[in-house]
Amino acid sequence: MENSTENQQQNFPISVIDQMGETCTLAVKPIRIVSLVPSQTELLFDLGLDEEVVGITKFCTDPEDKVKSVRKVGGTKKFNFDVIAELKPHLIIGNKEENYEEGINQLKQDYPVWMSDIVTLDDALEMIRQIGVLVGTETEASEMAETIQKDISNLGKKLDKTAAYFIWQKPYMVAGSDTFIDEMMKLCGLRNIFANQDRYPETEIEILQQQKPDVVMLSTEPYPFKESHVKELQAILPDSNVILVDAMYFSWYGSRLLGTGDYLRSLKNKLIIDKEPARS
Repeated sequence: MENSTENQQQNFPISVIDQMGETCTLAVKPIRIVSLVPSQTELLFDLGLDEEVVGITKFCTDPEDKVKSVRKVGGTKKFNFDVIAELKPHLIIGNKEENYEEGINQLKQDYPVWMSDIVTLDDALEMIRQIGVLVGTETEASEMAETIQKDISNLGKKLDKTAAYFIWQKPYMVAGSDTFIDEMMKLCGLRNIFANQDRYPETEIEILQQQKPDVVMLSTEPYPFKESHVKELQAILPDSNVILVDAMYFSWYGSRLLGTGDYLRSLKNKLIIDKEPARS
């Protein structure tokens, strides 16, 4: 395939099976796109679609200099259908986990909707490629996916440590199996002590005290854990190394993955050189 925009436009009309097994059909290259997922919004901008992205959620924060001027269509779990109707989108892009089924089904009655469903790195790379096909940037998206794959496949020796990844406080919630976060943990050799539980189970500090994971990670979103929480939990969990981690590199599965390899390598180095927690 040639790289010119003109030749990429000739792919339309197209029909693409999304990651939930549904068909999304576009008659022409979409020039009015609504994104309902923060990480996929960032991806669209990084694919050069500054003018085409006309609607995003209030949680779409990056790239900061570009999203501030884009019309907001509500949240990821509550859409403003009137605003979306005003925008007259040619394409809406969502995600199974981050959006709500009732709202997505309502949008599908009036607009082409493409949905991602991402658990593994391969899922994320396929999402990037498919969105490239949908928006007419197939070459750029394919090159991005290839770059990510090569970089993350070169993480080096794995850590071989047990770990827990906190996403919420009051109640405490952690990442379990069947999540993209768990996939990222595996890539750098962190064995999730909650891998025997699905999705995002609630937990108690007593369980962590019993399990004594080598590493306890507090994420910066959706709950905004801070260093004060690290100090608080470190005092309660003296047998673990409690650290703050940037959630975007564990849970954003679009173009943010271009920096994930470097982040995970840096995290591995930190955990290797950090003083091992004293064992009782």
